[in-house]
Amino acid sequence: MSYPKIPLAQSIIEICKAKGLLDIIISPGSRNAPLTIGFVGNKEFNCYSIADERCAAFMAVGMAQQLKRPVAVVCTSGSALLNYYPAVAEAFYSQLPIVIISADRPTSKIDIGDGQTIRQRNVYANHILYSANLTEEASEANDLEINEAINQAIVKKGPVHINAPFEEPLYETVEVATVTTQVLAPVPLPEQLPDLKPYTEQWNKAKKKLILVGVNDPDSIDQAIIDRLAADASVVVMKEATSNLHHPHFIGNIDTIITPFSEDDFKAFQPEILITIGGMVVSKRVKAFLRKYKPEAHWHIDTLRAYDTFGSLTRHFECTPNTFFNGFLPGTAAVASDYLENAVALKALREVKHQEYSARIPYSDFKVFETILPALPQNSQLQISNSSAIRYAQLFAIDPSIEVFCNRGTSGIDGSTTTAIGAAVASKKENILITGDISFFYDSNALWNAYIPKNFKIILINNQGGGIFRILPGHQETEVFNTFFETTHNFTAEQLASMYHFKYYQATDLEALETVLPDVLQENSQPVLFEIHTPTTVNDSVLLEYFKNLT
Repeated sequence: MSYPKIPLAQSIIEICKAKGLLDIIISPGSRNAPLTIGFVGNKEFNCYSIADERCAAFMAVGMAQQLKRPVAVVCTSGSALLNYYPAVAEAFYSQLPIVIISADRPTSKIDIGDGQTIRQRNVYANHILYSANLTEEASEANDLEINEAINQAIVKKGPVHINAPFEEPLYETVEVATVTTQVLAPVPLPEQLPDLKPYTEQWNKAKKKLILVGVNDPDSIDQAIIDRLAADASVVVMKEATSNLHHPHFIGNIDTIITPFSEDDFKAFQPEILITIGGMVVSKRVKAFLRKYKPEAHWHIDTLRAYDTFGSLTRHFECTPNTFFNGFLPGTAAVASDYLENAVALKALREVKHQEYSARIPYSDFKVFETILPALPQNSQLQISNSSAIRYAQLFAIDPSIEVFCNRGTSGIDGSTTTAIGAAVASKKENILITGDISFFYDSNALWNAYIPKNFKIILINNQGGGIFRILPGHQETEVFNTFFETTHNFTAEQLASMYHFKYYQATDLEALETVLPDVLQENSQPVLFEIHTPTTVNDSVLLEYFKNLT
């Protein structure tokens, strides 16, 4: 084993080891050399070297997403830690535990014109659970700060920042740690379940109860609860692709169901009680619906946070869905209602119209998703980039054995590829990323990664720009729109695939897509990049017409 000679670095390393923070992503640099030496020199740690700091932090997001425990990212001083910020924000809103450990110059070197020096203390103040601003010498106070930061990440599920100032020399080592550290165990938050009688009484009077499920971990809700909710005639469960929740009665294609609604339809579907579970919701249409046609009561179930997304939140139950429903459902009674019956009938009608429309449309983004999603391998993991990709995915059924993830914390296009790679590294499952071209090229440094599993696959849908802008208000076929909104381009990913040793496939029409796709999905000897070119000027009209043909 090898330790840095600097005691403060030893303290950080020893406390991380004691607390089981063993997955360490290192952004190469000099000021963080004491940390790098210590982490890499101790076999207990799993260390990864990622040069691009933004990619390093998003890889930590992907790993934390799968491991459900903190992952650390370590960087040098200066602008390095600013490049972590997009991933810090994503982790904050997605409730993912990442630990940023930044090396810093000593306080005496700040703001005197020294190189590679910025004001690093509290740099993530608006999007961090805890900032541990350490002093230069190892001390009990520093140990307490390090413990508190890591404990906050564990208990409150989010990003924390440990800022550690080091003075030169930075590369000296010792064989045995010279510090004795203090380690404090995290204290779990108690689940708080109030007297449920007033809520069961309200529930038992309501004939229309809507449960809306956003981003949610696989297998996090007991099957008995799922079956009980699905059998209640007064309950409709609407779930997004990222909910990882499945039952034949549940409605997954939310936009397909509600977009054609008339004023009378909206009023008929307006719930008396709304329960929300999970994280961020993709569908703008369901948000607009519930903001205009508000429920009488909105209960959110989450151990940590409750956002008043629809302006109607009346109760936050600070517990898991299992804890809530296991305590709540025994006190409920059946209510005569046609709420579920009508929703299931509507779902069947929309499916018929969906199939009729799909059978007559030309090759397009819509057709690509219709072809790819049913072909994905069972028990694989699907990562989806933001913008158009996740919205198209919401329109189609995905096999229940497939786990679905998307960076919906901030809903940005940055980091989708790197997050998927981090998830693939951590989960060990076959991992497929479906991404748009702008998101992919924006995060192309994600491929500069020596740890990409051989069974990792990227399906890149290249429509030569940000196609989502063509379906938003304000679309005009002008040079200004194409340049400053859609970001029209003529790039392909073939040379990137070659440079980073991905096996490259491409398709430019439906016949080629159907021919090549089986080979893509069966290739496991090296990572794959499958680039599918679609017609820019056709995609938007096909999608917009889809919603007009559902009644």
